[in-house]
This record gives sequence, structure tokens and C-alpha cells, in this order.
Amino acid sequence: MTLTGTVVTYPTGAVASRGTVVHVADAGDGRTAVLLDETAFHPVDTAWPDQPADRGTLRTGGADLAVIDAVVGATQGDALLLGPDVPVRTGTEGWTFVVAHLVEAGTAVAVGDTVEVAVDAAYRDALSAGHTACHLASLALDAALAGAWRKEAPADALGAPAFDALAIQESRILPDGSRDVYRIGKSLRRKGFDPEALNDLADLAARVDAQLAEWIAAGGAVRIERDGAALADRRTWVCELPGAEARIPCGGTHVASLTGLAAATVAFTSTPVDGGLELVMTTTAKRA
Repeated sequence: MTLTGTVVTYPTGAVASRGTVVHVADAGDGRTAVLLDETAFHPVDTAWPDQPADRGTLRTGGADLAVIDAVVGATQGDALLLGPDVPVRTGTEGWTFVVAHLVEAGTAVAVGDTVEVAVDAAYRDALSAGHTACHLASLALDAALAGAWRKEAPADALGAPAFDALAIQESRILPDGSRDVYRIGKSLRRKGFDPEALNDLADLAARVDAQLAEWIAAGGAVRIERDGAALADRRTWVCELPGAEARIPCGGTHVASLTGLAAATVAFTSTPVDGGLELVMTTTAKRA
């Protein structure tokens, strides 16, 4: 099987595109995978499935086909692997990565067909707001916990000790928000983190919220920088903040400016787990 990586336009904010069908495959469970040479459809990534797939349709031959899901596919040789079956991270050398649009099996679509991609713009906007707020909240959390380290730690995009990167277990982008799960155990304590910094979660949330309010009020520009247009090419979220520019590797979608957010707030819960603590940060974004 000879495929080229899918060209993706969603990093620029596109919610519509036109592409040519380059491959059609049985995806199992009554679904067919449709691969296009170019798409505006954001797929869920297998290795780090933080942002869910877009919603929308494919129009071909005058018919609108509902996209049940969109996943990253990969090929190395003849076999096309989809979603959880992909054994490597997107961008791994020697593999070709594609966006697989999953539609109902039996749909009349064939290689060579021209397809109009239409993404649910309202849902995309909600996810983009949630993803931008998630990045801001992670940086604000790092800043709020900067005094909790007894040893020098790796730094985040703004130079604070990178609690988020060192403790994160799971991140999920939600419409107008996110949910991040952190593990505070022996490994983090050995790196120098003092768990007593989490004794007063209400105070921690207040400090994070204050930082978020300051950044959002500044209304800085947000952009995605790309090494190329293919799905596997490296992309970086760049946000202008007062006195600094934050840069975080990211394959998701975002608002174009912090003026698109009216506010963002966080809430924390914690649960004792074997050998430590699980901390959950829920971020809520309000769009302007």
C-alpha cells in the first residue's frame, strides 16, 4: 500500500475543505474508513487522546455522510492500522500517518471521488476554547506551585518548575473546558515536590484563577506554528502573554486570540491513592 500523509488544514482554523478519496478500508464494527488527501477534520490521536475528534459530514455524490468518528491511521508497508491499533506515536520515522474518517459500512464512496468536508463549527469552537484554557491553566498551576519545589526541576514554557508535565497522568479536552489528572507519588517527591503545597486547594484555585484572569484580560494573540502541512508534522501552540511568549508542542485546535475568552476558572479535587495522591484539575472556559 502506497499512501502519503494526510494534509490537514484544521491547525489554521479551517472547518471546511475539499479532498480526493485515496483509500477506503473496512474499519470493523460496521464502519468504513475513508482516507482523503486533504482534510479539515481533526482526528483523535491514539498516543495522547486529549482532544476528541471533530463532528461533521463528508459530502460526495450529492449525499451527506455522517462521520461517526475520526482517528489517526498509520501504515508501514501494506497494512493500514487505525486508532488503538497504531503501535507508535504520530510522527514516528518510517511510518505514514493519515486521518481516517469513519462512516457507516456500505456507504457509496470510492477511490478518486471528490469529497467536501464540513466540520461542526460550534463544536470545534467549544473544543478550541477548552484546549486553549487547558494550556493556560497548566501554566498558571505551575506558577502557583513554583515555591513547592525543594530541588531544581525542569522548567515549563514560562520558566516555572513544570509540575504539569512531571505529574500529568491524563488530560481530556471538553467543550469549553478540560479535565487534567495528576499523580503525586514517590517519584514526584524524589524530584523535590512538597505535597503540602496541595493542602489548601481553595487557595490554590484562587491563585490560579487570578493568574488566568490577568492573562486573559491582556488579550494576547494565539497561533499554531507548523513545520509542514502533513498530519505528522510538528505543531506548536504559541500564546502571547504579558512579558512572555508561551510555546507548547500541541496537535489540537485553539482560539485565535485570548480575546475569544471572557474568563477561565479552575476547581480541584484530591483523592488519596496507594503511595500518594491523585489531584484533578477541572478547567471551565467562558467564551467572549
